[in-house]
Amino acid sequence: MSVVLPVLDAGEIKQTPRSEIAMFASALKQAGFIGEIDISYSGRLIAATDNSIYQQIPQAVVYPKSQNDLTCLLKVAARDSFQGIKFSPRGGGTGTNGQALTSHVVVDLSRHLTHILELNEEEGWVRVEAGVVKDQLNAFLAPYGYFFAPDTSTSNRCTIGGMIATDASGQGSIVYGKTSDHVISLRSFLVSGESFDASEVSYEQARELANGSGPTANIYQQVLATCIGFQTQIREKFPRLNRFLTGYDLEHAIDPEKETVHLGRLIAGAEGTLAFVGEAKLRITPIPKQKILVNIQYTDFESALRHAPALMQAEATSVETIDSNVLNLARNDVIWREVAEWVDTESDDVQMNGINMVEYTAHSEFEITEKLKKLEALLASSQAGVCGYKLCDTAESIQKVYAMRKKAVGLLGATPGKAKPVAFVEDTAVPPEKLADYILEFRALLDARGLKYGMFGHIDAGVLHVRPALDMTTPESAKTVREVSDQVMALTAKYGGLMWGEHGKGYRSEYGPEFFGEQLFDELRKIKAAFDPKNRLNPGKICTPFESDECLVSVDDPKRGDFDRQVSAVSTQHFQGAMECNGNGLCFSFDASTPMCPSYRGTLDRRDSPKGRATLIREWLRQVEKAGYHPERSPIQNSFIKRSLRTLRKRDSFNEEVKAAMDSCLACKACSTQCPVKVDIPTQRAKFYEHYFAHHTRSLKDQLVKNSERMLPKLARYPRLSNFLMHNAVSRWVQKTIIGYVDTPKFATIPIETLLKQSQGQWITLETLEEHAQRSDFIGDAYVALVQDVFTSCFEPQLLADFIKVAQRFGITPVILPFAENGKGLHVKGFLSEFREVAHKQSQSLQKVAALGVPLVGLDAATTLCYRDEYVKELGNTRGNYQVLLIQEWLKNFSFEALRTVQSSTSTEVSLLTHCTEQTQVASSSRDWQEILAMVGIQVRPATTGCCGMAGSYGHEVTHLNTSQKIFSLSWQPLLAKATGEVAATGFSCRCQTKRFAQRTVSHPLSLLAQQLT
Repeated sequence: MSVVLPVLDAGEIKQTPRSEIAMFASALKQAGFIGEIDISYSGRLIAATDNSIYQQIPQAVVYPKSQNDLTCLLKVAARDSFQGIKFSPRGGGTGTNGQALTSHVVVDLSRHLTHILELNEEEGWVRVEAGVVKDQLNAFLAPYGYFFAPDTSTSNRCTIGGMIATDASGQGSIVYGKTSDHVISLRSFLVSGESFDASEVSYEQARELANGSGPTANIYQQVLATCIGFQTQIREKFPRLNRFLTGYDLEHAIDPEKETVHLGRLIAGAEGTLAFVGEAKLRITPIPKQKILVNIQYTDFESALRHAPALMQAEATSVETIDSNVLNLARNDVIWREVAEWVDTESDDVQMNGINMVEYTAHSEFEITEKLKKLEALLASSQAGVCGYKLCDTAESIQKVYAMRKKAVGLLGATPGKAKPVAFVEDTAVPPEKLADYILEFRALLDARGLKYGMFGHIDAGVLHVRPALDMTTPESAKTVREVSDQVMALTAKYGGLMWGEHGKGYRSEYGPEFFGEQLFDELRKIKAAFDPKNRLNPGKICTPFESDECLVSVDDPKRGDFDRQVSAVSTQHFQGAMECNGNGLCFSFDASTPMCPSYRGTLDRRDSPKGRATLIREWLRQVEKAGYHPERSPIQNSFIKRSLRTLRKRDSFNEEVKAAMDSCLACKACSTQCPVKVDIPTQRAKFYEHYFAHHTRSLKDQLVKNSERMLPKLARYPRLSNFLMHNAVSRWVQKTIIGYVDTPKFATIPIETLLKQSQGQWITLETLEEHAQRSDFIGDAYVALVQDVFTSCFEPQLLADFIKVAQRFGITPVILPFAENGKGLHVKGFLSEFREVAHKQSQSLQKVAALGVPLVGLDAATTLCYRDEYVKELGNTRGNYQVLLIQEWLKNFSFEALRTVQSSTSTEVSLLTHCTEQTQVASSSRDWQEILAMVGIQVRPATTGCCGMAGSYGHEVTHLNTSQKIFSLSWQPLLAKATGEVAATGFSCRCQTKRFAQRTVSHPLSLLAQQLT
């Protein structure tokens, strides 16, 4: 299936001609630019959205590799022939107001400008490039006892450059302030390509610079004229709030007492409209030695809001709040298991409908104890709506509760139904003492429209994130966005607040003139003209140059829903996962130890992420439906247009770009649980493959995967011959060069049939089980049926022997079911019709065993979990009600008194690495093994790791070899290098990868258990 894509699409009108972009790209390379320039449709789509409701498709995405590249980029753009090209800088893509979206050229600083350059502990500062992630910086600073204080809910993926661009703050801003409060200097690049140091200078120095020549002189002239000349008007106009004005902060650009000027205070919050920031010198803060989090529970949200001022009087460092809507979403998310004991009430009679998370920090135990006494005294008095509180006094518990709070943004996207809470009026700031009344009016405004919403935020600073639920695919939603935005602007003004308290202006810039007033807004425009006279930097945001006739962006500008609306309802339902991606971008996490999306961390290409792939699938759906294809139907049902689509194949490129992004997916399934809205990309990919390969030829390696479960067991019967045929020099060359595979595993030298014969009498067959089931004294729980998988049976059959030993030690009769296809590989490669046949057949067989009351157990995590995931999604109600347990899920059901009697006299320590699919879909896996093995004297240290990079056949494919090794090096390799004792891994592919790249043999924890019991 191939589709010709139009050259122009919605959001691409009135752009620079593409020929000029191509010439500009060529000129950049000739000038020595060493970064990447992406003009592909898929690359541009990835930069067309952020975490807002808007969508703008840029003409190109540029990825500078160094700050020299920034200079090169802007100097080439300054040539007369390229004056029509405009730019917008981009960081982590976490903006909620479309700050970095543009229909021009995106300059993405997050891919390469990621270096921490210098740390000065004595003076308390750090120098970093703009693409450094906030959590990355704090991980670097922690061993030195410092941290970068401004906090954000997206700290694991937002960049320092992005935080500067929006002057981000977040939790704890009452104590720690905003990003601009920590800026010492910024290495900035003007549109001319000239770099300058935006730091604090005296009035005298500023006047000297203003009397010079060139762009910098013009800037200082205007800043002095505006900030000093209009000082009184500025202080009268701007409200006295902790969350002071974001964007062109005229008030704090000068310090009248010190008589200094700081251009960095103007550039911070300017959203890239004044200059590009290449690096920043930032103040760092000593990490408090003491920290306690008090989670106060309320029967209603209004009580939580009204209690905030009293909590602040109790000297809290921060007060965060979450309403009942967000709490209920969290209760249904995997994260609730991690936090319930620290946040939920213990009374069945009281429902918690609001929570305030009160943090106290101090540098001594005495100090924090005194603060806590004040709070406890306050809570001991009669407080309306308080129904209890809990203390978190360990770093682990505090971190987990805050992880829930930070996940709140994404959890709102998981709201059932078509209407989803969206960000467009969600960072207003009012004086904290007025917040409760303000929110009540805000709620009344939304209730009058029948809108549902979620609320959370920083009530200590008077900032609450309010996200009304809208179905953005309907035309009416755009009208609602406009009307509610106007009403909230008026309401915020009524309470003396700001429309933009935290997340910047972006597409809400149109409210600037109304807020500032004509005179002050003209001063903003004069500053813009001094920095960027031709409006080439993020045009339309915040303001346009003075005397320019260009327009500001608008709340009414193109939205993502305008594109999604073009996808039919049936296709939307069929590809629901991709269509529901809300752009939150949790899959861009900096943390190498998270299992979420290893492919993105391996390539740093945002196309290779759940959000990227969902974006491409949505656009693919739109395009193929426009061509008359029906992706919700099977390829056979679409066959009547197959011939016409084939004729377009050679002219199509987008199909191939989508496929390339899908090919890079490891199908680890982490996104299906770790993503707040549970976007299951492997399932979406399988559906895409089913259509794509109905019109394209399958590769030989795909055919091998298709037939592997039939072929491998036959070859495994003759392991020596098969290993010789598959692992000699000639066959390895054929596999690598012709087929595209490397490092395929060797068959076990003792085949499974031989091992089972050696264990004769210790296990029974399915036929014997069925005979036993006819007895009157038959009890299903006295047996356990092993569901074979192709990896264990062919490559590690000794694990089956270990299973038999362990089952017998518990007095349970093991049943070895005959090998049958599982179909996991079929699903991964998109052979969906074949997968459904295999799944249906296997389900019928397993249902018969389950009907006898016999537990079903699997040894390989990926294939075992396929029975409860892919089987359920593809077969639905026809699957049956059987359950295949992981081995530890079965073992933990036993009383361990029997194990205590055989506990080893010596204690062994083992590091346990868990398969990524297993750790995300069965969160208790590591803890279960820890408890089980402790009973036999094995002390397990669960290790936090991401994916090993193998994922079935992925790591063996030549095209993925380098990425597979890169993924392994991120978390597995460092951990294995430090491990001094024994290491165990639950995944077969993980054990293969460890042996391949770390030259280390690791065991399955079941083998360790069997050894101790023998």
